[in-house]
Parts: sequence; C-alpha cells; structure tokens
Amino acid sequence: MLTAPRLASPGPVPGLFFSALDNVLMSSAYLWVKAFHIVFVASWFAGLFYLPRLFVNLATVPTDSHAERERLLLMARKLYRFSTLLMVPALGLGLWLWLGYGVGSGQTWLHLKLLLVVGALGYHFLCRRLLHSFEQLANRRSHRWFRVFNEASVLLFAATVVLVVVKPF
Repeated sequence: MLTAPRLASPGPVPGLFFSALDNVLMSSAYLWVKAFHIVFVASWFAGLFYLPRLFVNLATVPTDSHAERERLLLMARKLYRFSTLLMVPALGLGLWLWLGYGVGSGQTWLHLKLLLVVGALGYHFLCRRLLHSFEQLANRRSHRWFRVFNEASVLLFAATVVLVVVKPF
C-alpha cells in the first residue's frame, strides 16, 4: 500500500550539534506554537467578524434610543479590547513560526500572507476609528456600508487560510 510521506516539521536536523531527541522536542514545540497560532488567529478574526455587525446595529439605532445605543457601544468597546488582546499572541506566535522556525522564509505565499496580515491589522485599527466615531456621535455611514465592510474580514481570513494551506505560489 502506498501512503503519502509525512512532511517533516521545520527545525534542526540531527547531526553534529543536535541529537534525535532535540529534533523530536523541536518538532513538538513547533506543533504547539503552530496550534496556538491558529487558535489565536481564529479567535481574533471572530472578533473582527462580529464587531462590524455591532456597527450595523449601531447605525440603525434611533437617535432617541439612548439605552440601546449605550449597550451596543459597551459591547463594541469590550469586544474591541478583547480582540486586541487576542491579536497580540496571534502576531507573536506567527513571528515565532517565521523567525524562529523559518516557516515559509523566501517563499511567495508567505510574502502574500504577510501583506494580508498588514491588511488585517489595518482593518482592526479602522474598526477602532469607526467605534470612536460612534462614541462621538459622528458616524456618517449607513448600515448598508457596514454590512459590506463586514465582509472584508471574511475575505481576508479566507485568503489567508488558502495561502497557508494550499501555498499556491
């Protein structure tokens, strides 16, 4: 029976300076870092998926509904803070994979992924600006605009996953 060979995880090769045990430990550590990177990225994006939905609701709140507006603003503030806390380890673990293990170094898919990460960071900080405009009663955008804006995070996430899994370049 033919089976596909298992690809080795990046890390040191047993030899003069590293023993086979060192390679196994490095491989295990790499898998843990990779797993937690995926968990934190997915969690961060869950916040980026939901925050614009709160903006849609905020954009439709009648001007005389102060309690509803304040409740939605409180939810948005808390979600933004929590998403920011998730973003930090996602980025840190990604840097560890790239710089510590050399994942994707010199490959086109990684350069494109890094460009999408910069886009996700821009999207994250744009959400903060939009939240601030709601807090200042300065929002000028419609709920329809926020519905379209919400889809950008889904496209960023999908493109990133495809680049990492398929590695088309």
